[in-house]
Amino acid sequence: MNGKTSVGWPRFLATKYLALCPALLLSGCNLDVLNPKGSVGLAEKSLILDSTFAMLVVVIPVILLTLLFAWRYRVTNKAAAYLPKWAHSTPIEIVVWLVPSLIILYLAILTWNSTHALDPYKPLQSSVKPINVEVVALDWKWLFIYPDLGIASVNQLEFPVGTPVNFRITSDSVMNSFFIPQLGGQIYAMAGMQTQLHLMANEAGNYAGESANFSGDGFSDMKFRAIATSGADFDTWVKQVRASSKDLDADVYHGVAAPSEKVPVQYFSHVDSALFNNIIAKYNNGNVRSMADPRCDTKG
Repeated sequence: MNGKTSVGWPRFLATKYLALCPALLLSGCNLDVLNPKGSVGLAEKSLILDSTFAMLVVVIPVILLTLLFAWRYRVTNKAAAYLPKWAHSTPIEIVVWLVPSLIILYLAILTWNSTHALDPYKPLQSSVKPINVEVVALDWKWLFIYPDLGIASVNQLEFPVGTPVNFRITSDSVMNSFFIPQLGGQIYAMAGMQTQLHLMANEAGNYAGESANFSGDGFSDMKFRAIATSGADFDTWVKQVRASSKDLDADVYHGVAAPSEKVPVQYFSHVDSALFNNIIAKYNNGNVRSMADPRCDTKG
C-alpha cells in the first residue's frame, strides 16, 4: 500500500463516521419532554430552554472565535500580526470573566426559583378536586391503586384532563424511577419509602409512561399508558374496572408482584385498602415512612 493510500484511508473512515454521528444521535431522540401536555411539563420545558439559551451565550461565541482564530492565525497567513510578547488585555479579561459570571448568577437564580416552584411534593393549585393514586414499581410492571375508588390497574393509568393527580410512589423491588415525559416530573420509587409527585394534563391524550431507571432484565418493557380523558370517559373507565371479576388482596398481589415481562393491562375491581402501606411497612419492621420524614437520611 503506497503512502497516499495509507494516509487517505483513515481520513476517509474518519469523515464517514463523523457524518454518521448526527444520524446516530437523532435516531434515538425522543422529543416527548419538549412536547409537554401538562402544566409541570410546560414549566420544565421552559427551564430547559432558558438554561440552554443562557449557556449558548458563551458556547456559540467560543466555538466561532476558536474557528476564527485557527483561520486567522494559520501558519500560511503571513498578514497576521505576530506578537510573541503579548500577555494581557484588560478588556478581554473583563469580558471572559464578567459574562460567564453573569450567566452563572442568572442560572443560580433560575435554578433556585424553579426548584421551589417545581417541588414534586408541592400540590398543584386548582379548583378541581385532585385524584389520589398509589404507585408501586414491580418487576417489571407498574401497579396503580386508586384508594378513594377502591380499584387498581396494572400498566394503565387513567385520570380526567384538567384534574390534579396526587401520586404516592414506592417500590416492592429494586429502586426504580416513575416518569411520564409529556406531563413532567420524574421521581424515584424505593422499597420501604414513599415519594410524592403531583401532575396534571392540560390536554386529553394517551401518553407514554416508563421506567427511567435500569431495574433488570425486563426494564426495556416496563412501560405503561397514562390516559387523560374527559370526566365522563373517566367515569366509564371506572365502571369498566369495577366490572372486573378480579380482587386484589394480599394473596393475589403476591402473584402480581412476581417477576414477569411484557405484562398486559389488568383491572382489579376491589383492592385491600391497606395494601400500599403494607408494601412499604414490610421493609421497615411494620412502619410506614416517607422521604419527607425528617427521620429519613441517606445513611441508611
